[in-house]
Amino acid sequence: MAMGRVKTKLEKGGEMVAYSESALRNNAAIVEYCRTSMAAISGGTAGLLGFTGFYGFGFYVFAVLGLWALLMMQVGSQWKKYFINRRTILTNGFFGGLFTYILFWTFIYGMVHVY
Repeated sequence: MAMGRVKTKLEKGGEMVAYSESALRNNAAIVEYCRTSMAAISGGTAGLLGFTGFYGFGFYVFAVLGLWALLMMQVGSQWKKYFINRRTILTNGFFGGLFTYILFWTFIYGMVHVY
């Protein structure tokens, strides 16, 4: 593992911006942890509320967008200090979180709503 590697990106104004690869990986790991936790909690909530079908999947999309909005509020206008772009925060790990969501959704739904 190469510690201290630097990633560079050319901005629109022609300015070169450098990012620490280890810091970017750490930030991505923290976002992934938040996404997994959110998927488990929102899946359990969807199961408790008795969502089925498209309502359950819509609730997952709502939870993903809510987490993304909360992360963007947390970093504010300084997001370029922590991430290369905002879209990757929204899209990375979407399907991995979906599988965790479905696992908790169906388990809690089966525990609560099936006789």
